[in-house]
Amino acid sequence: MYLIGDQPPYAEKLINTLQRIPEQLLEGLEPCDAPIELDAVDDLYEHVGHHRMYLLKSGLLHALIDGKPLFYIQEGDLIGLRQGLNTAPCNYMSEEPLILIPYDREALFKHIHSNSKRQEQFTQYILGQAALMSDALAHSKQPEVRPVTGFQHFAPGAELIRQGDEADHVFIITEGQAEAFVEGIKVGDVQKDEIFGAMALFTREKRSATVIASAPTTVMMIPKEQFLALMQSNPRIAHSLIESMARRIDLMNKELTHYKQASSK
Repeated sequence: MYLIGDQPPYAEKLINTLQRIPEQLLEGLEPCDAPIELDAVDDLYEHVGHHRMYLLKSGLLHALIDGKPLFYIQEGDLIGLRQGLNTAPCNYMSEEPLILIPYDREALFKHIHSNSKRQEQFTQYILGQAALMSDALAHSKQPEVRPVTGFQHFAPGAELIRQGDEADHVFIITEGQAEAFVEGIKVGDVQKDEIFGAMALFTREKRSATVIASAPTTVMMIPKEQFLALMQSNPRIAHSLIESMARRIDLMNKELTHYKQASSK
């Protein structure tokens, strides 16, 4: 996916990251049919089925919502994630020939669900696409009514979130890294592409840790309502996130145990 117009630096980096994910998700899964070759089309779904997913192998698609062009779908992108959702209709059109690789929708999701790494990659892909869509919508509005962007930059030593604060966003580090502290004690690291800040949304409590940038860091911010809606609409993403949080909690417990043992000596 590419936004219409100039690409902000953070969007360029995120797009490059997202572009590698579909190929990794599809590794080991066979297409359900032969490649589909099309000439220029005014509406892609007049020529292909609604119940399949497609990898765009060649060509460029323009995505329009309510007749307004918002973004491009480029080679390597997955098409069909929006199908079945109660969202504004999205029309895909192209002025050049296309080659699409079809995949059975149910088989694809089973393939993703069968591997925790693919689940995490799919979560990153969905949230990244949502962030880019939000940015595209922001750019389509007049400056005086433009919402806050979904990205924020932090210098080393700056707080991304603070223990005790209200939780209204979930975060993904798109560039850089950070460290998590509880009561001033380091309990773990937050790496690039890792989701953090979701625990407080589920528990409806205040932030349980402070996260501080340990390098120049760019963070993608997902509003609470948007993130919770995504969890409800796709249980597989929720399952992947729970597994990720469980691993982080286990690591934090080990760090705290080590700290207590060291302090008692």
